Amino acid sequence: MGMHRNRTSSLATLIVLGFMAVSALAATVAFAQSAVVAAPAAAPDLAARVADLEAYVTNGTPKYLSSPGPGHNAWMMTSSALVLFMTLPGLALFYGGLVRRKNVLSVMAQCLGCAGLVTILWWAAGYSLTFAHGTPFLGSLKFAWLRGVTSAPNPDYGAWVSQNVFAMYQLMFAIITPALIVGAIAERMKYSAVMAFIAIWMFVVYFPLAHMVWGADGLMNGVWNAGASIRSIDFAGGTVVHMSSGWSALVLCLILGKRTGFDRRAFLPHSVVLTTIGTGMLWVGWYGFNAGSAVAADGIAATAFTATTLATAVAATVWPALEWLTRGKPTVLGFCSGAVAGLVVITPASGFVTPSSAVIIGLLAGVVPFLACTKLKAFFKYDDALDTFGVHGVGGTLGALCTGFFASPEANPNLATNLGGIVGKTLWIEQLKAMGLTLALSVGATAVIAFALKAALGLRPSIESEEQGLDDTDHGEAGYHPDEGGGHGEAIDESPFSAAVSLADTTP
Repeated sequence: MGMHRNRTSSLATLIVLGFMAVSALAATVAFAQSAVVAAPAAAPDLAARVADLEAYVTNGTPKYLSSPGPGHNAWMMTSSALVLFMTLPGLALFYGGLVRRKNVLSVMAQCLGCAGLVTILWWAAGYSLTFAHGTPFLGSLKFAWLRGVTSAPNPDYGAWVSQNVFAMYQLMFAIITPALIVGAIAERMKYSAVMAFIAIWMFVVYFPLAHMVWGADGLMNGVWNAGASIRSIDFAGGTVVHMSSGWSALVLCLILGKRTGFDRRAFLPHSVVLTTIGTGMLWVGWYGFNAGSAVAADGIAATAFTATTLATAVAATVWPALEWLTRGKPTVLGFCSGAVAGLVVITPASGFVTPSSAVIIGLLAGVVPFLACTKLKAFFKYDDALDTFGVHGVGGTLGALCTGFFASPEANPNLATNLGGIVGKTLWIEQLKAMGLTLALSVGATAVIAFALKAALGLRPSIESEEQGLDDTDHGEAGYHPDEGGGHGEAIDESPFSAAVSLADTTP
């Protein structure tokens, strides 16, 4: 019995000692592994640090750094403010001057409403659906509520720009796009219906289209997505912003119907002064729109800045010159409409074309939208109140096509990354595909949304309310008061962009 106890004790001792030995060995291995994991990474040598500094200067991809660059960030924050400046106060004043005085506040309220509503949608899901990885047609909810969108860069879109700054920059594009539609349906659509339409339209048209064109895995992002099914290009929004809003505006104004008295009296702008001031603000803000789309303060931004200036100046000269030749006088409204047309048409091409190509595009921008606003509109007699379709729809379509013909690696070396085999050859065919998809989505979705809202809410105010003015009936305010003097009488309604030409063409 004693021997048995001794043997048992010895066996137990051996087991304990063995367990301790294994534990000690495991602890040693674990300590060694933790030491390896915890060991600090070797600091980059001087050559690597200089290479990252060079990448910052040239907007290249850093190897070690993962923080925003102050210069690029500063430019993008400035560009964000410039693009918001385009809507508020630029577009609000531009449109406000073009309508009758009893509706000046209504279009301004619609611009302000877009700024508020779209910002909320962008925070909740819009940014994520547009720029998070997902399908070729739509992003995911990875960044919903701007979760994970911090000051760190997202290398998919900008190696040196904070993702939250990039998100705010793209928000300003999302704000102005539906605000452009307001011009076609001005003076005759209820504020509640406008806001409901925009809320649905953003999810059905804008977010998917912007993802397809600019998302890292988008269907039509030919520059950066090597697997894009449609290898098109759009530097700053010819399809995403101008085609989508312009064609949607045409469909909506047709479904809505003409303003009361449209064919019996003309509707002249109540303040060309406000419109001229708004035009100047749009031109200034557009540099953030186009040059900011480089997402860096680099050479490509400079290319876009130059092209924007040249095309806009040429178009602003050509439009009133055509008025002068055909009607005997160049108008200020002609200058304003030419400038905006030039800005619109150069937008998709701005970061992809040489200065000489920008001049040619500006020449086309002064002629084609002019004919659309003065001849096409008069022939078909649709009531596009402020010529949104003539300038943005026709101009955006023209710009997208011109981009396919004039884009050059000389202006933007990134065109040679995935598109080297088709630039200068068959790129215009890819542009036609993108234009077709944009047109189909914009027209089809707008028709469905508009008819659904017409049945559910009603789109138009009563005839009495329309005659009284939407400032009073929708908002209970007036832009001008009789005891303050100034203003104009209730004059005429036709094409506001080039009133002298339009009235001569369409007034009995």
